[in-house]
Amino acid sequence: METTKLLSNLLELTHQIKREAQAFQALPDSLLSTRPQPASWSILECMEHLNRYGYFYIPEITIKINTSPYTTPSKVFKSGYLGNYFAKSMLPKAKLNKMKTFKSMNPSTSKVDREVLSIFIQQQNSLIALLEQAKTVDLNKTKTSISISKWIKLRLGDTFKIVVFHNLRHLKQAQNIVNNQREFA
Repeated sequence: METTKLLSNLLELTHQIKREAQAFQALPDSLLSTRPQPASWSILECMEHLNRYGYFYIPEITIKINTSPYTTPSKVFKSGYLGNYFAKSMLPKAKLNKMKTFKSMNPSTSKVDREVLSIFIQQQNSLIALLEQAKTVDLNKTKTSISISKWIKLRLGDTFKIVVFHNLRHLKQAQNIVNNQREFA
């Protein structure tokens, strides 16, 4: 895929994700903190889960872009095998498939409030800036660590895809909560 097209698509998705998260700010606290099932997450818990990943990936990506020796962008981005696998597994499907999360990334036992929405929106602003800044580096040769292992390195383009698709996945989960509540109202 053309690098400019990839970054453009990811920027568009991130702007969309940010707008939808901003719309959540107008919802009442009762809806934001409602769990559709006892073992499911509320909208606020979905956002807190994403914030926890953002706390890792935003600094990681920032450092890698700022220190990359590969300052000539490649015309084409080619996903690595592992990066492509992780990115595709994050994409939301018609019926969201359940995935296990690491205990440190599970917000279900944490006290969360609507401030998690503001933090998430700030992180989306940072991600938008990083996607713009990424136009100045080679997304194939610049590598990042991933949250599950410091030993695994992925191409920066794949890391961006994983982060954005993961955000999209949990935003869809949160939207399903809103839609289901409206259905029964």
